[in-house]
Amino acid sequence: MSNPLLQVQGLSVQYGGVKAVDGVSFSLEPGQIRGLIGPNGAGKSTLIDAISGRRRPTAGKVLLQGRDITHSGVVERRRQGLSRSFQKTSVFADMRVRDQVELAAFKLGAENSGADAAKVMAELDLMTVATLPACELGYGEQRRLDLALAMVGRPGVLLLDEPMAGLSVPESRELARHLVQLSEHWGVSVLLVEHDMEVVFGISQVVTVLELGRVLAEGLPQEVRGHPRVREAYLGSAA
Repeated sequence: MSNPLLQVQGLSVQYGGVKAVDGVSFSLEPGQIRGLIGPNGAGKSTLIDAISGRRRPTAGKVLLQGRDITHSGVVERRRQGLSRSFQKTSVFADMRVRDQVELAAFKLGAENSGADAAKVMAELDLMTVATLPACELGYGEQRRLDLALAMVGRPGVLLLDEPMAGLSVPESRELARHLVQLSEHWGVSVLLVEHDMEVVFGISQVVTVLELGRVLAEGLPQEVRGHPRVREAYLGSAA
């Protein structure tokens, strides 16, 4: 097994007397997609916030390629290869697709930002709409543009918070296909928070289930599907 790109060690986040995340540990191998599921309030988004630097953990460590980044800021983590997207897209409605991706690459300081932007757009099938403003794109294309903005500079780790939210079934499957391609072609490691269980279990190599901030179950998708408490509490008919 190769060295993990990302290691989360005993991470906890506390609000007053409540632990939103309680001693969570896992790792991401190069090119691995790890699904992160659980009910609302399980701590999934808080965990991603703590990993990405948007929220300060009360205990534990975050290591990126073996370097301790627990106390690094959001921008510093992004420059070191840790990127994320949000439930709401961050695209600019009136700006052309190409301009947005090139601007993101330039602001990140990517070497040869124009070429970097072109590679990302090509990988995500955005070249045919490169000259269009984002407001003229379908929502599925806007989601891919949002993913392109997160992928400039070729980050090694990508944190995704419900990227399929609001997408139709065909759009969700298309975005899932692109995530698999990014992991296979570019070796990107993905932590995927998503309520679409078919997507999670369809593309993840390993799945982690959170309950009240703690890891309830973890393993191969088929193992997690068969976990009695997971089936009863979270999957229902989707299991």
